[in-house]
Amino acid sequence: MSVTISDSIKYIGCDDKTIDLFESQYPVSNGVSYNSYLILDESVAVMDTVDPRFTEQWLSNLEKELKGKKVDYLVVSHMEPDHSGSIKAFLEKYPDTKVVGNAKTFTMMAQFMDEALFADRKHVVAEGDTLSLGEHELTFVMAPMVHWPEVMVEYESKEKILFSADGFGKFGALDVDEPWIDEARRYYLNIVGKYGASVQALLKKAAGLDIQKICPLHGPILTENLGYYINLYDIWSSYKPEEEGVLIACASIHGNTKRVALKLQEKLEAKGVKTMFIDLCREPLSEAVARAFYYDKMICCASTYDGGLFPPMEDFLHHLRAKAYQNRKVAFVENGTWAPQAAKCMQAILEPLKNIEFVEPVVSIKSTLNPASEAAMDEVVSSL
Repeated sequence: MSVTISDSIKYIGCDDKTIDLFESQYPVSNGVSYNSYLILDESVAVMDTVDPRFTEQWLSNLEKELKGKKVDYLVVSHMEPDHSGSIKAFLEKYPDTKVVGNAKTFTMMAQFMDEALFADRKHVVAEGDTLSLGEHELTFVMAPMVHWPEVMVEYESKEKILFSADGFGKFGALDVDEPWIDEARRYYLNIVGKYGASVQALLKKAAGLDIQKICPLHGPILTENLGYYINLYDIWSSYKPEEEGVLIACASIHGNTKRVALKLQEKLEAKGVKTMFIDLCREPLSEAVARAFYYDKMICCASTYDGGLFPPMEDFLHHLRAKAYQNRKVAFVENGTWAPQAAKCMQAILEPLKNIEFVEPVVSIKSTLNPASEAAMDEVVSSL
């Protein structure tokens, strides 16, 4: 894998094709990259490390690009182990290197490793501080809760590069040829989605910078049409829909609820409404969460189960609540052979969220669709 940034800034990260679940919960069929960068100047700086499973490969990448030069600084943007997991090995190998971080960085670092490794090597920075490497200069911008409290990003003024930490990242190894947006959306909404206000604050700071390249800690380096990516981050972090349309999210036990959901989709599309259908029993939960934020409306179709809500729908809605789902219209379809309860349970989960408009009537099915419930369905279709 070869990634070119510039003559002075080198990519030294690693692709991980062995991982099945990112953060032990998000399927990543195309792997993920752990990005790290090297700035070669009068002083030499390494920008972040990699997951500990790739320490040896990363150190080898670093040695190859150093060509015998010493490392003056290790900049630590984020202490999550997939980025900080090789710090200990680095500090042991390069005992004269200064470690650059903010006060919260070093508090966390002491929780991950023996403080004696870095106690007398700390270079503490705060908002707006700069570090001159010669021709290259780094400005430090604090980005708390994007998505940990110690996160910071760095702007390099000579080549106009934003080292964006987890911002603008995506799932997928760098040698995988796939569109950026789908896996970037799934990455953002599942990992950073709760922290929209923090992302908005960072975007406001970034607006004052002349950015020509974005170097994230996961995913490809972004070099063209940066306004496109920044606009998407503005949409996602302000909880706006990307398009008008309806997500039909379905959790069906024996298939009857699913048949109703698909009938709803037919009716909506006949009306000219854009739709997406997702089977919560079979699709990854992280994909369902990403799709829920795409459109401005959603219909939740679920079976009653043990007097409550069928667990695949329950899990989905709790994840939406955790990720601050808001500013949407939501309709409900419930099914239950003798005592439908699903709609009441679904609404209870979503009620605390901001700016959720519940569409009436609830479509209540007893086992299979009948003329009365289909009439209710038609009312919902006319309201969406």
